[in-house]
Amino acid sequence: MSVPTERPPGPMPPSDGGMRDPRDYIDPRDFASVVHTVLDNNPGMEGRQATRITCEAIKFVVAGAMFPEHAMAPSRIVDEGWHALIVHTELYARLCAKFGPFVHHTPGYNPMFFDPPILDRTEELIRAAGFEVDEELWVGPTDDRIPVAANCQHSPNCQIRPMPKPEKPCTSPGGRA
Repeated sequence: MSVPTERPPGPMPPSDGGMRDPRDYIDPRDFASVVHTVLDNNPGMEGRQATRITCEAIKFVVAGAMFPEHAMAPSRIVDEGWHALIVHTELYARLCAKFGPFVHHTPGYNPMFFDPPILDRTEELIRAAGFEVDEELWVGPTDDRIPVAANCQHSPNCQIRPMPKPEKPCTSPGGRA
């Protein structure tokens, strides 16, 4: 997969060569609210873990909006944070608009259709967006070391991509419902 070389829309990465901090792109109170949503959906989860998941979800959404021409999919763990972002609808819409088109969520779950390279490609795009990737949170759907409530996994034929209007979710590995 080729990583984009042109500068995408949105704020520039730090000029000192450092990595972007995803918390810089939403208000601290909004960030705390999203973290609390992750915690509410996952009783017993530590706040530090919910914070990491929220950060990865922000990175994923920013990269999805910046590189809409590339297929992307979150890990099941990162999807938990994405769900928490989405329910904060105004915040989510503003975040997407800051970097590109609205990034729609099309859920699906069947670990048999999991395509490991989609996570690798997604991580590459997150890095291209100027972020460091928290590798521990980008694992396959059957890895349950970090339990989360989200039960979504996206296959190569059901990847996330910005679109003018939502489409029906995938029902099989070969196509849409």
